[in-house]
Amino acid sequence: MTDQQTLFCDSYRDALLAAIVALGGFKVAGAMLWPSKDVTEAGDTLAKCLNPKKREKLAPEDVGLIRRECRKRNIHVLATWEMRDAGYAEPQPLEPEDERAALQRQFIEANKQMQALAAKMARAGLMAVA
Repeated sequence: MTDQQTLFCDSYRDALLAAIVALGGFKVAGAMLWPSKDVTEAGDTLAKCLNPKKREKLAPEDVGLIRRECRKRNIHVLATWEMRDAGYAEPQPLEPEDERAALQRQFIEANKQMQALAAKMARAGLMAVA
């Protein structure tokens, strides 16, 4: 198995397959989806879900789990395909530190807005100044 990731896929199924292969294959990804199943059985179930001739299909929550596990491993083939297919720009993964800093900035800005609103309300006589 190679570490190189698939860059382009022709279908959603191909993108899912590329993501599963990048995660370690059907057994590894299947065990993530169905931890109570035997690894081989979980892998077989996942393979059936991707076989268009079989009735088994993945639930949206299952695809979401695969996408999140890919994100943890810096694998973006599935999210990229989904965004391109829907007409969006390619996804830009947030690093945890970036997300934390953005949330802190939002909190500080919201706090400033609340203080400004409280001051306006006090000037209008709608609120007692403490």
